[in-house]
Amino acid sequence: MFVFRHGKEPAAMPTSATAPEPARRQTDTGRITSARQFTRFALAVSVLGIMLQLALNAYYLSVGHAPSPHDLPVGVVGAPAQRQALTAQLEKDGAFAVTVYDSPQRLTGAIRGKDVYGGVDLTAERPTLYLASAAGPSAANLLRTTFITAIAEQTGKQVRTLVDQGRPVPAATVAALTAPPAVTDVVPLPAADRNGAALGFLVQALVLGGTIASTGLGRLIPLTPRSHQRGLGHVATLVVYALGSAAVVLWTMSWFDVGTGADAGRLLAEFTLISLAITASTAGAVALIGPAGALLGLGYFTVGTVISGAGVLPEFLPDPARAIGQALPPGAGVSAVRDSMYFPTADISGPLLTLGLYAGLGCLIVLVTNTLPNRSRRHSEVDLHLVERLEGHPVPAVTVAAAVGGPGDGRTAQ
Repeated sequence: MFVFRHGKEPAAMPTSATAPEPARRQTDTGRITSARQFTRFALAVSVLGIMLQLALNAYYLSVGHAPSPHDLPVGVVGAPAQRQALTAQLEKDGAFAVTVYDSPQRLTGAIRGKDVYGGVDLTAERPTLYLASAAGPSAANLLRTTFITAIAEQTGKQVRTLVDQGRPVPAATVAALTAPPAVTDVVPLPAADRNGAALGFLVQALVLGGTIASTGLGRLIPLTPRSHQRGLGHVATLVVYALGSAAVVLWTMSWFDVGTGADAGRLLAEFTLISLAITASTAGAVALIGPAGALLGLGYFTVGTVISGAGVLPEFLPDPARAIGQALPPGAGVSAVRDSMYFPTADISGPLLTLGLYAGLGCLIVLVTNTLPNRSRRHSEVDLHLVERLEGHPVPAVTVAAAVGGPGDGRTAQ
């Protein structure tokens, strides 16, 4: 439609074709338009990054800069007179928790069952130290040093007692008393994983991949209408991803001969449960509170893996960190997989229960939030703009208005 004016070309009246212009101007309001705005934003981001780094540095150093044992379970075999002084020395300051066994066979059985990390047999002429380096090199090294030192102190006292009594001490007797105890590694680490660090790396990769996958899935799923099928599809996708993630873990382990002697089916099930616990709980958080729920997965990676027991054993962590670490999926997963790899007779019902709760509750939240609330076929404006970016064409303004409940023709976004 044109309006003629004197001495001028006809001017076009606004039509529906020019309607999207206000919307286009509205999208520019979030841009930085001045140097002052840029300076404020840059300063805020820098301060936030520095504060986050400060918090993480303090956290990491507080739990791992000087790990020390807290009630580390160990065993002793010997007569009451033999073990009394040793037990008192070990349990001083709460470093160790001593359990008495009546035979070396019972002690080694307890080590294989992960009831204790090691122990010493005092009944033989020469003491024998039993360790399980697969339970953690740090614990094995500590037990080796502690037991050898404690036994050396006791034998030194015996030699001094004989000398004080004026009794001659033959060189052979001194050599027998001061000889270091024999050491037997009941459950050694395999040559392919001498430091026992492989499990920690695997869990870190599992946590990071699961967090990214569940967060991305949580943003894409809302692009489809709410329905029972959408909830089941979301949960099914999480389960399929967990299976694929676990299979990848076992496949990469085979490249480096890690876990070759363990039950592959059992490990596959456990890694699947770990992955599902991480992805489902993160996806559930995203479904409940939106993109901010992804911070749960980030917390698993930045906080949970440090206190999972993979690098620093749970018994070497401060009490709050020890309890929290085993209550999170990374810590429960490390405990379950380590015992399955090296201590197949150990009881892992506790870690499996923890993982099952995270996986089950996460899947339930995802299913409910996708099915029950708000069965209308409405989407958020953020999701519609995501469609615009993915498909490469603008979403009509009337569709956006209808989707967010604004003015329009009353239609819902399809």
